[in-house]
Amino acid sequence: MGKSTREAYGEALAALGAENEKIVVMDADLSGSTKTSTFRKAFPDRFFNFGIAEADLVCAAAGFAFSGYIPFASTFAIFGTGRAYEQIRNTVAYTGANVKIACTHAGLSVGEDGGSHQALEDISLMRALPGMTVFVPCDAAETRKAVKAAVEIDGPVYLRLSRPGTDDITDESTPFVPGKASVLREGTDAAIFATGLMVSRALKAAELLEQEGISAAVLNFHTIKPIDTEAILNYNGKVRAIVTAEEHFTVGGLGSAVAEVLAGHAGARFDRVGVEDRFGQSGKPDDLFREYGLTAENIAARVKALL
Repeated sequence: MGKSTREAYGEALAALGAENEKIVVMDADLSGSTKTSTFRKAFPDRFFNFGIAEADLVCAAAGFAFSGYIPFASTFAIFGTGRAYEQIRNTVAYTGANVKIACTHAGLSVGEDGGSHQALEDISLMRALPGMTVFVPCDAAETRKAVKAAVEIDGPVYLRLSRPGTDDITDESTPFVPGKASVLREGTDAAIFATGLMVSRALKAAELLEQEGISAAVLNFHTIKPIDTEAILNYNGKVRAIVTAEEHFTVGGLGSAVAEVLAGHAGARFDRVGVEDRFGQSGKPDDLFREYGLTAENIAARVKALL
């Protein structure tokens, strides 16, 4: 098990902060958990703690952006995208402010903190906003690339990060092109489109399917918006089944984005693996993933059902 994406985020901020003095970081009294504390220790004069005041946090970030800085506003996903949604909509997205909203502790993998803290709708909220780029990296190496890409993008970016450690799927040499899915494995019968912590489970699902003579491609959709329309339609034309996998509600996230692209196009049969119309609950991440069907076995079963 490798580092968590939140740990990699903190390290990337500090590294990029040494190269670019325009980067400033702000947090909502959670820097120890979001790992912005790494940046705080390195550059205390460019770190600002707003306390439990997420609306102020986001509006101040917009002020920094319009003053020529590159602000990263961080907190837990449930508070950042939920409590401060209006400010993100009207003060950041509506104005096109160059603000990076980097939220940790997204999804069921928050674990014991329970359903009140497990943001399962954050991708849908952020990708609905005009001009918002949405990144969901699958591991530490990809997180570092996503943070660097966020700095280079002129406009609002949402970066979704996780609490637990992740499998190391990519490395420094793996390409990361915003808006372009990464093909991790080729296949001729089916394609599994996954994002975030579900990428490792998608790869295991492909291995299970291979044991049964089914060839499944695996694509890592690290960018949910802009979605890679070309890749989706390409695989729709060359496989018989497509299954999406995400640690998010099946409504509004990767599955919905792919369905929107596929609508009106004949081709592969389609299904989605995600949290289906239920809030989360308290438990260990692995137990919750099994309870909600976010497993390699369930992905494989959905592929077989379509075929």
